[in-house]
Amino acid sequence: MLNEESLKRRYERVYLQLQELLLKTENKTARMATVAALLHHKMPQFFWTGFYILTEGELIVGPYQGPLACQVLEKKKGVCWAGILQAKTIIIPDVHKFPGHITCDSRSNSEIVVPLFNKEKEVWAVLDVDSRKLNTFSYIDKEWLEKIVKLI
Repeated sequence: MLNEESLKRRYERVYLQLQELLLKTENKTARMATVAALLHHKMPQFFWTGFYILTEGELIVGPYQGPLACQVLEKKKGVCWAGILQAKTIIIPDVHKFPGHITCDSRSNSEIVVPLFNKEKEVWAVLDVDSRKLNTFSYIDKEWLEKIVKLI
């Protein structure tokens, strides 16, 4: 596990790299795929890294890295829906204690969900990151992942 200072430095490098990479296209799917891939491979504590996109009232998996994902998340249940309904980043230290948690992979133990907002400040997707370890995510992850999703 990275200490706070190492984690901040790593996020800073990832952010700078993404700023440059995402200039190549305005396509949101391509940008999400790039963000998911880079985060997943640069952050060793990330077990599943990807996006769920709100489509006609359903939360459907988008670009991701990691083991097989749930394709459609049960409506208004779980951490991703909590992030959408509350329109804020949600950090769950132990997913097994979260009421209504949706288990796509039983190896996941902690999670962070970061909403993506459109120009009207409505949530249209979430970045979802799972870890195999408990208590993985902190205010540092929240701060940097919120900055990163704004690049999309």
